[in-house]
Order: sequence, then structure tokens, then C-alpha cells
Amino acid sequence: MSSPAKAYRASILHSLGDPAVVGIEQSYEYFEDGILLVEDGRVVKVGHAADLLDKLKGIEIVEYHDALITPGFIDTHIHYPQTGMIASYGEQLLDWLNTYTFPTEQQFADKAHAADVAGIFLKELLRNGTTTALVFGSVHKQSVDAFFEASEALNLRMIAGKVLMDRNAPDYLTDTAESGYADSKELIKRWHGKGRLHYAVTPRFAPTSTPDQLELAGKLYHEFPDLYMHTHLSENLKEIDWVKALFPERTGYLDVYDHYKLIGARSVFAHGVHLCDDECKRLGETGSAVAFCPTSNLFLGSGLFNLNKLEQHGVRVGLGTDVGAGTSFSQLQSLNEAYKVMQLQGNKLDPFKSLYLATLGSANALYLDDKIGNFASGKDADFIVLDYKATPLIDYRMQQAKSLEEKLFALTILGDDRAVKETFAAGQSVHRRD
Repeated sequence: MSSPAKAYRASILHSLGDPAVVGIEQSYEYFEDGILLVEDGRVVKVGHAADLLDKLKGIEIVEYHDALITPGFIDTHIHYPQTGMIASYGEQLLDWLNTYTFPTEQQFADKAHAADVAGIFLKELLRNGTTTALVFGSVHKQSVDAFFEASEALNLRMIAGKVLMDRNAPDYLTDTAESGYADSKELIKRWHGKGRLHYAVTPRFAPTSTPDQLELAGKLYHEFPDLYMHTHLSENLKEIDWVKALFPERTGYLDVYDHYKLIGARSVFAHGVHLCDDECKRLGETGSAVAFCPTSNLFLGSGLFNLNKLEQHGVRVGLGTDVGAGTSFSQLQSLNEAYKVMQLQGNKLDPFKSLYLATLGSANALYLDDKIGNFASGKDADFIVLDYKATPLIDYRMQQAKSLEEKLFALTILGDDRAVKETFAAGQSVHRRD
């Protein structure tokens, strides 16, 4: 269905490349008074208002004052069934799964419950300016149906999959190698490539899948074009020891996934906090990606993510909230914590690198940078309007800012859902702050 051209006027900022590769000054494009022209759900053009206004005769122009338009944020790792257990107290990873996660996910056997939570989850993402996410469902195939139905209704670009888990979990949450394969294949045929939806083969993590299940997951990953693979890797030291005990014949955690042909393009490994150089090298040479989830890693005491080390090995890195272990749906808050993680390791996270991680960098990690992540002509018109007056403190801080860099950094430290004035998906407003 076509939609008429429409223009949006405000300050506009988007990433052009990775600052670590092209340098800070070449990594972004900024228009103090800019125009974003959108038609049929796609970007037509972005530029200075002075250069474009005369060419917009008869086109509606929506103006935002004291605001910054950026591409929509992209979340490369999040669990929608865990929405209701965010901010659960006091455990590290393995105990946290047993105490909170598994009982919560049991409820998703009920399709109506899954649909209710999917609606709440998507509303939270959009309130926080996230327009694309790589999403865990539960072990129940109806949880994925509910999520995709809600995403399709909003015409969102989303990636999700049914969890595969046939051991080391409660009986009420396990499938079998064969049923997990069959259910996933059914969901792939129903949803993968439908509208803006994509499917991810989703073994929870190596300890909860038997070798038979991992083998079938690897088969499935290569059976259909452009599928994703989404799982966890080296988040917690006790988890790593457990993997070694379960797979003594393998040389390490990543080698388990490698053996079962689960690494490569569009494979995304969440966390990767405790990776050795050889594992980083292997991830880089296979085109795999790692999701940096700072709020979760700090909240569960998992450790500090070494962004520089992964990038030195050419690993694609995206930004993830990891809700519900993560503490906020906001990618601004993820960047707040990412800055601190880097500081604790004696490194800096430049504001323009932060913008890249939350937008074009995460799109690159998901092999979607030809479709989303910046305002290149022809890309999906997924964008957000950030409010420089969102709170009294942000307003006051912006009055003191002497540069775009200062403003951007202040937004990542002080901003949250309140800073998101409006969110657009494929050119349509899908959230407007009251």
C-alpha cells in the first residue's frame, strides 16, 4: 500500500560508518536544520532544509522544535517473555534462570498470555525508540506466533524464534530434538520473510540442548536462505565450566557451536564477556556477531565486555538490552552503562561511536545495514524524534552544551523513554509521547 510523500524538519543526525574504521569526523552526517523526506515507507532524501524546501511544493512538512531526528534504535538481544520479571532481585545467571526465568516462561504455553505480553513488550520498545530487535520467544511455538502477529500489525522489522531446549530445564519447558526442529520449521514457513519479519533458529544456550538438538539446529540454520541463529555465549564463568563438563570433547564454548555448524553470517551470540583471542578470531573470520549487553552483564555480575578486543578481530558487534536480565528497554540507558563498562577498562566510548552502536552498527551485526540503520536513500523510514526538553534537567543541560558531541553524550547519560518524543516504523508513527 503506497503512502504519500511527507517531510520531517528538525536537527537530523545519522551514522555513515564505524568511527573506529573511518574516523570520528567521517562517521556521521549532521544537519542543524534538516529535512527527512519519506515516501511509501522509505527514505527518499535527507539534507539541509535550505537546500530542499523549494523542492517540496505540495508536500506536508512536520516540524519539531528543540529536537533531534535519528534512525530508530536496534536491539540485538532481548527476551520478550521476560518482560514481567525485569528487575528481579539478587542472583547470578544460572540461579537467576531457575529462580525467575523458567517459572515466568511457563506461562507462555497460553497463547492469550503470550499475546498480551507481546503487546506490552512492543509498546515498551517503541516508547524507548527501538524499531528493530532480535528477540527470544519461549519454548512454545505459540509464543512466536503471538509475537509475530503483533509485530506484523505494526509493520515492524523484527527477528524472533522459538527457544530450543531439550535438557537441563524443567519438564514443563523442554521440547525434544525432533519436535523443536519440526516446530521451528513450521514457524519459518509461516513467518520468515513475511512483510518485514525474519526468523532466528534459537537454541537457548549449549547446556540446555543435547548434541542431537544442536545438530538439527545447525541443519535448520542452513536449510532456508537468510535465517538467523541466536543464542548465548560465554556470559558467566560458572556457565563456561558447565559447558566444558557437558562437552569435554570440544576445545571450548564457541567450538561447541562451531562443531554443530551454528556460526556464520546472521549468527548472533549474546554477551561474549569471557572470550579468548582464538574465539574472537573465529567469530571475526566467520562473519558472526556478538551482542554487547552492558546493563545485563553488570546486573548479573557477569563481567566487563571487551569491545576493543572483539573489534580488533573484526567481530561485528551490536547493542542489546537483554531484558529481563537487562535493567531497561532504553538503548540510551544501555549506552550509559556501556560508557561506564569502557571506563572501567581504561577505554573511552565516544558519543558518535555510541550512536553507531545503537543504529548502523547493530544493523551491520544483523546484516540489515542495506535496509535500516541510517538515512541512505531507499532504506526503511524507521526513525525517532529525541526531545532536547524531555526533562527539566535535560533541558537545562542542553542550554549549557557547546557542541553536538556534548548534546549527544548528555542524551545517552540522562536520556530514557522520556526523551523519545515520537517513533516511526516504515514511515508511520507507532508511538507518540503524551
